[in-house]
Amino acid sequence: MTDAFSMRKLFLIDDTTFTPSVHYIDPRSALAWLVDAFGFEVTMAIDATEEDPSSCHYELAVGGRGRVMIGGEWRSGIRSPSSIGGANTQTLWVALPGGLDEHCERARAAGAVIDQEPAEQFYGDRTYRAFDPEGHLWSFSEHVREVSRAEAEAALGQPITSSTWE
Repeated sequence: MTDAFSMRKLFLIDDTTFTPSVHYIDPRSALAWLVDAFGFEVTMAIDATEEDPSSCHYELAVGGRGRVMIGGEWRSGIRSPSSIGGANTQTLWVALPGGLDEHCERARAAGAVIDQEPAEQFYGDRTYRAFDPEGHLWSFSEHVREVSRAEAEAALGQPITSSTWE
């Protein structure tokens, strides 16, 4: 019998606190598309059985960092935006180490629908947003300049409460 600590090591979840899980009608195709379009690296793959194509579990990273889980629609309340009229109940934000504009062009060439072209944000990042083929909205960002909280507040026009941003 495997204890909880060993399971945590097996699934490498002891280094993160939150891990989003994104669900697809066709998770195998989604995995291939996410690797091709967004350049994600597969860090874990448990393929589905023929009898139950929703039983897969994939984990992805970018630049050896981060973690997002990809899976199928394994219960009635877990759905792809394609299954619920395109609605998103969550979006995903991914920090890139650099090359945001090239990343956007790679995604566009792979068929991503660009929701927001690359643009500098008030908090010092350059960001773009794109929909994947099943309608999940992804935001990609690269840090381009340091911004103080006071500068961000002035640009935003309202106060920002933060315990970590000076």
